[in-house]
Amino acid sequence: MLNFSKTKIALIIFVCLLSLYIALPSFVAGSSNSYVQKLNKFLPQDKVNLGLDLRGGSQLMLEVDFDYYINEQMNNLREEIKNSLREESMSASFVQNGEKISVIFDNYVAKEEAIRVITKLARNIEIDEDDKKIEIYFSDAEKNIIRQNLIKQSIEIVRRRVDETGTREPTIQAQGTNRILLQVPGIKDSSELKTILGKTAKLTFHFVSDSSSVGSDIMKVSDRAGYVYPIKKTIILSGDLLVDASTTYHEGQPAVSFRFNALGSKKFAEITAKNIGKLFAIILDGQVVTAPRINTVINQGSGVISGNFTVQEANEVALLLRAGALPAPLKIIEERTVGPSLGADSIKSGAVASIAGLVFVTIFMAIFYGTFGIIANIAMAVNIIILFACLSLLNATLTLPGIAGIVLTIGMAIDANVLIFERIKEELRAKKPIFAAVEQGFDQAHRTIIDSNLTTLIVAFFLYVFGNGPVKGFAVTLSVGIIASMFSAILLSKMIIALWLKRNRARKINLI
Repeated sequence: MLNFSKTKIALIIFVCLLSLYIALPSFVAGSSNSYVQKLNKFLPQDKVNLGLDLRGGSQLMLEVDFDYYINEQMNNLREEIKNSLREESMSASFVQNGEKISVIFDNYVAKEEAIRVITKLARNIEIDEDDKKIEIYFSDAEKNIIRQNLIKQSIEIVRRRVDETGTREPTIQAQGTNRILLQVPGIKDSSELKTILGKTAKLTFHFVSDSSSVGSDIMKVSDRAGYVYPIKKTIILSGDLLVDASTTYHEGQPAVSFRFNALGSKKFAEITAKNIGKLFAIILDGQVVTAPRINTVINQGSGVISGNFTVQEANEVALLLRAGALPAPLKIIEERTVGPSLGADSIKSGAVASIAGLVFVTIFMAIFYGTFGIIANIAMAVNIIILFACLSLLNATLTLPGIAGIVLTIGMAIDANVLIFERIKEELRAKKPIFAAVEQGFDQAHRTIIDSNLTTLIVAFFLYVFGNGPVKGFAVTLSVGIIASMFSAILLSKMIIALWLKRNRARKINLI
């Protein structure tokens, strides 16, 4: 219906004004005008950032600590072998020397039986025998495979940490056998990046020992305040079972809530049921974050990490836990600021082409559809504002292909208006009254518009789920643009046309 209630009109206007308020920083960013600078104090801080090709950014060369990773794997393997041999009632002494584990037995028979247990436990290792001793290590070929997988895993986790929503569009590439090149657009001070990447985010849960003495199974770990806890080395639960983490408040202080997957929830419930009254420590990157007492069974698979965080620290910890733990520490070996990858001429040409396209579309709509065309142009301008508002909230990064994508979504919005106006013309040719023709035109066209846009949204959804980097960013921009165009073409333009028709009591519409 062309009858818009006052509430509906107010809501549509509110959405438009709110979008303008949010998007304005993106349009006035970098302006040296004193009035604009004063205005910036009252505007949101979020805005659309320019990409590496348009603005440049920060570049970090990261080196993956492969030796650390191998030593960690050997440590874990040693503990697994020790537990497996203990279950088989077999005794042995262990000596770890870098990337090799020496296992010494009392007799030859025990050694042969142990080899059977060990080969069943780990099939990707090499074993050298020597009388009552065996040496366990990774072969060179296996190390190469581990190194390749380590780089791939590290790149993916770096991408999640730097670009969680897929809108920042960083460049992340493997360099050689153990290095990663990271380029993030629009960032001149890389201190925040270094903070995020400098932590492995290794989260583990341990019981606190009743004894304060350090033994083979006890280690001393301090918290942020310097208090030292005697912690049992055995990991009862690890952070790789987490599925979500977010910032929350606990007793009025910033904290981090976490949630386990089904397996983690089951293990957490079993552990808390069997150990009521005991203290257990949550350790993040080698430091005790909190050490609460188990007072009841926790079977919902979630909890809260509180440790005198600031809001920013809680946000960082939540982000790191969501992205996952780095398999090995990253060392920053080179840091620099990079300039735009496109020259000034290329940027200018792209901007001129985009503006020229918009101008010609605007003129075309005004000539061919008269007043309705001007209304469509107003809706198109609002569509751009809504699009930039949404991208600002996402802290999205705009590249030259992204600008082309925005122009494409604007073209889709205009196409929707053209479809509506052509339907109205068909109704007018059928000698229907103006109000009825406009109503029928919108009703018949909006079904087609929604169907076509929904199919595009489905494609964008799968691009976001299965893509990464620029593909993910394009999917977000495309989805936001489609939703904004549906709002501007179906709701906003219809409201303006309805108000115009009622005010002017038009008896004739000039549509070519």
